[in-house]
Amino acid sequence: MESFLRLENRHTGEVLRVCRVPYGEGQMALILDGSLPPGVNGPPVHVHFCEREEVGVKTGLLGARVGNAKLFVQPGATAVFPAGVVHKWWNAGDERLEMNGLVFPAVDLDRYLQAIFAVQNAGASGKPSIFYLARVLWRHRRTQAVMSPPRIVQWIFFPLVLMTGFILGKYRGKDWPGSPESCTGAPEVTAANAA
Repeated sequence: MESFLRLENRHTGEVLRVCRVPYGEGQMALILDGSLPPGVNGPPVHVHFCEREEVGVKTGLLGARVGNAKLFVQPGATAVFPAGVVHKWWNAGDERLEMNGLVFPAVDLDRYLQAIFAVQNAGASGKPSIFYLARVLWRHRRTQAVMSPPRIVQWIFFPLVLMTGFILGKYRGKDWPGSPESCTGAPEVTAANAA
Protein backbone atom coordinates (compact mmCIF):
# COMPACT_ATOMS: atom_id res chain seq x y z
CA MET A 1 0.00 0.00 0.00
CA GLU A 2 1.25 3.48 -0.85
CA SER A 3 2.06 5.75 2.08
CA PHE A 4 0.39 8.73 0.39
CA LEU A 5 -2.40 9.69 -1.99
CA ARG A 6 -0.95 11.28 -5.15
CA LEU A 7 -3.15 13.80 -6.95
CA GLU A 8 -2.22 15.54 -10.19
CA ASN A 9 -4.15 18.10 -12.21
CA ARG A 10 -3.32 17.18 -15.81
CA HIS A 11 -4.34 20.64 -17.04
CA THR A 12 -2.30 22.81 -14.65
CA GLY A 13 0.54 20.51 -13.59
CA GLU A 14 -0.31 20.88 -9.90
CA VAL A 15 0.77 17.83 -7.89
CA LEU A 16 -0.22 16.99 -4.31
CA ARG A 17 0.85 14.09 -2.12
CA VAL A 18 -1.33 13.62 0.95
CA CYS A 19 -1.35 11.27 3.92
CA ARG A 20 -3.23 11.11 7.23
CA VAL A 21 -1.30 11.00 10.50
CA PRO A 22 -2.41 10.77 14.13
CA TYR A 23 -2.29 14.24 15.69
CA GLY A 24 -3.35 14.75 19.25
CA GLU A 25 -5.79 12.58 21.15
CA GLY A 26 -8.09 10.81 18.72
CA GLN A 27 -7.49 13.40 15.97
CA MET A 28 -6.03 13.07 12.49
CA ALA A 29 -4.08 15.62 10.46
CA LEU A 30 -3.12 15.71 6.81
CA ILE A 31 0.47 16.06 5.74
CA LEU A 32 0.76 17.70 2.33
CA ASP A 33 3.61 17.86 -0.13
CA GLY A 34 3.00 19.64 -3.41
CA SER A 35 4.26 21.54 -6.40
CA LEU A 36 2.92 24.02 -8.93
CA PRO A 37 4.55 25.23 -12.18
CA PRO A 38 5.59 28.90 -12.56
CA GLY A 39 2.80 31.43 -13.06
CA VAL A 40 0.02 28.91 -12.39
CA ASN A 41 -2.89 29.52 -10.03
CA GLY A 42 -3.72 27.01 -7.35
CA PRO A 43 -7.37 26.48 -6.42
CA PRO A 44 -9.95 29.25 -6.81
CA VAL A 45 -10.96 31.39 -3.82
CA HIS A 46 -12.19 28.91 -1.22
CA VAL A 47 -12.64 28.20 2.47
CA HIS A 48 -12.18 25.21 4.77
CA PHE A 49 -14.72 25.69 7.54
CA CYS A 50 -13.02 23.40 10.07
CA GLU A 51 -9.40 22.90 8.99
CA ARG A 52 -6.38 25.11 9.66
CA GLU A 53 -3.82 24.86 6.87
CA GLU A 54 -0.11 25.67 7.24
CA VAL A 55 2.04 25.67 4.10
CA GLY A 56 5.82 25.92 4.15
CA VAL A 57 7.67 26.94 1.00
CA LYS A 58 10.66 24.78 0.04
CA THR A 59 11.47 26.44 -3.32
CA GLY A 60 9.83 29.16 -5.39
CA LEU A 61 7.54 31.99 -4.33
CA LEU A 62 4.04 31.41 -2.95
CA GLY A 63 1.52 34.19 -3.53
CA ALA A 64 -1.56 34.08 -1.33
CA ARG A 65 -4.64 36.00 -0.36
CA VAL A 66 -5.83 35.27 3.18
CA GLY A 67 -9.02 37.17 3.92
CA ASN A 68 -8.22 40.70 2.74
CA ALA A 69 -4.45 40.35 3.15
CA LYS A 70 -2.16 39.61 0.22
CA LEU A 71 1.19 38.01 1.00
CA PHE A 72 4.22 36.50 -0.67
CA VAL A 73 6.03 33.66 1.05
CA GLN A 74 9.72 32.96 0.39
CA PRO A 75 11.53 29.61 0.85
CA GLY A 76 11.86 28.72 4.50
CA ALA A 77 8.76 30.69 5.53
CA THR A 78 5.21 29.50 6.20
CA ALA A 79 1.75 30.73 5.22
CA VAL A 80 -1.17 30.06 7.58
CA PHE A 81 -4.73 29.72 6.34
CA PRO A 82 -6.97 29.70 9.44
CA ALA A 83 -10.17 27.65 9.50
CA GLY A 84 -13.13 29.64 8.23
CA VAL A 85 -11.03 32.28 6.42
CA VAL A 86 -11.46 32.67 2.66
CA HIS A 87 -8.17 32.24 0.81
CA LYS A 88 -6.40 31.33 -2.41
CA TRP A 89 -2.81 30.76 -3.45
CA TRP A 90 -0.67 30.66 -6.60
CA ASN A 91 2.89 30.32 -7.84
CA ALA A 92 4.08 33.94 -7.90
CA GLY A 93 7.61 33.15 -9.08
CA ASP A 94 9.57 32.08 -12.13
CA GLU A 95 10.46 28.62 -10.88
CA ARG A 96 8.48 25.58 -9.78
CA LEU A 97 6.85 26.14 -6.38
CA GLU A 98 7.61 23.28 -3.99
CA MET A 99 5.82 23.26 -0.66
CA ASN A 100 4.79 21.08 2.25
CA GLY A 101 2.28 21.54 4.97
CA LEU A 102 -0.07 20.38 7.66
CA VAL A 103 -3.85 20.52 7.82
CA PHE A 104 -5.52 20.05 11.20
CA PRO A 105 -7.94 18.50 11.86
CA ALA A 106 -8.13 16.38 8.71
CA VAL A 107 -11.97 16.29 8.52
CA ASP A 108 -12.67 15.42 4.84
CA LEU A 109 -10.20 17.63 2.93
CA ASP A 110 -8.35 14.66 1.41
CA ARG A 111 -11.56 13.13 0.01
CA TYR A 112 -12.71 16.56 -1.21
CA LEU A 113 -9.40 17.20 -3.01
CA GLN A 114 -9.43 13.72 -4.51
CA ALA A 115 -12.92 14.34 -5.90
CA ILE A 116 -12.11 17.84 -7.20
CA PHE A 117 -8.96 16.61 -8.98
CA ALA A 118 -10.96 13.73 -10.53
CA VAL A 119 -13.66 16.10 -11.80
CA GLN A 120 -11.09 18.54 -13.20
CA ASN A 121 -9.11 15.78 -14.91
CA ALA A 122 -12.25 14.32 -16.50
CA GLY A 123 -12.92 17.55 -18.40
CA ALA A 124 -11.24 17.73 -21.80
CA SER A 125 -10.26 21.40 -21.50
CA GLY A 126 -9.87 21.61 -17.74
CA LYS A 127 -13.43 22.91 -17.38
CA PRO A 128 -15.18 20.47 -15.08
CA SER A 129 -18.62 19.09 -15.81
CA ILE A 130 -21.17 21.14 -13.87
CA PHE A 131 -22.99 17.91 -12.96
CA TYR A 132 -19.96 16.33 -11.25
CA LEU A 133 -18.63 19.57 -9.79
CA ALA A 134 -22.01 20.44 -8.27
CA ARG A 135 -22.27 16.94 -6.79
CA VAL A 136 -18.84 17.19 -5.12
CA LEU A 137 -19.36 20.74 -3.86
CA TRP A 138 -22.82 19.90 -2.52
CA ARG A 139 -21.57 16.73 -0.81
CA HIS A 140 -18.86 18.72 1.03
CA ARG A 141 -20.84 21.96 1.52
CA ARG A 142 -20.63 21.84 5.32
CA THR A 143 -16.84 21.54 5.42
CA GLN A 144 -15.46 23.08 2.18
CA ALA A 145 -16.63 25.76 -0.25
CA VAL A 146 -15.57 27.73 -3.30
CA MET A 147 -16.65 31.36 -3.37
CA SER A 148 -17.69 31.53 -7.02
CA PRO A 149 -20.50 31.49 -7.82
CA PRO A 150 -21.68 33.15 -4.57
CA ARG A 151 -22.85 30.69 -1.90
CA ILE A 152 -26.49 31.82 -2.15
CA VAL A 153 -26.44 31.02 -5.89
CA GLN A 154 -24.90 27.61 -5.13
CA TRP A 155 -27.63 26.83 -2.58
CA ILE A 156 -30.32 27.60 -5.17
CA PHE A 157 -28.67 26.36 -8.36
CA PHE A 158 -26.84 23.18 -7.28
CA PRO A 159 -29.97 21.27 -6.15
CA LEU A 160 -31.46 21.93 -9.60
CA VAL A 161 -28.28 20.71 -11.29
CA LEU A 162 -28.22 17.62 -9.06
CA MET A 163 -31.86 16.80 -9.78
CA THR A 164 -31.19 17.12 -13.53
CA GLY A 165 -28.06 14.97 -13.16
CA PHE A 166 -30.03 12.25 -11.39
CA ILE A 167 -32.72 12.33 -14.10
CA LEU A 168 -30.05 12.08 -16.82
CA GLY A 169 -28.31 9.20 -15.03
CA LYS A 170 -25.04 11.05 -14.44
CA TYR A 171 -24.56 9.51 -10.99
CA ARG A 172 -25.30 5.86 -11.78
CA GLY A 173 -22.79 3.32 -10.60
CA LYS A 174 -19.51 4.05 -8.87
CA ASP A 175 -17.25 5.14 -11.73
CA TRP A 176 -18.29 8.72 -12.42
CA PRO A 177 -15.70 11.44 -11.68
CA GLY A 178 -15.69 12.39 -8.01
CA SER A 179 -17.99 9.58 -6.86
CA PRO A 180 -17.82 8.90 -3.10
CA GLU A 181 -16.79 5.29 -3.77
CA SER A 182 -13.77 6.38 -5.83
CA CYS A 183 -12.67 9.07 -3.34
CA THR A 184 -11.64 7.14 -0.26
CA GLY A 185 -9.04 9.68 0.88
CA ALA A 186 -5.43 9.49 1.91
CA PRO A 187 -3.91 6.49 3.66
CA GLU A 188 -3.19 6.67 7.37
CA VAL A 189 0.48 6.39 8.26
CA THR A 190 2.59 6.95 11.34
CA ALA A 191 4.30 10.33 11.58
CA ALA A 192 7.70 8.63 11.13
CA ASN A 193 6.60 7.04 7.82
CA ALA A 194 5.15 10.31 6.49
CA ALA A 195 8.55 12.03 6.25
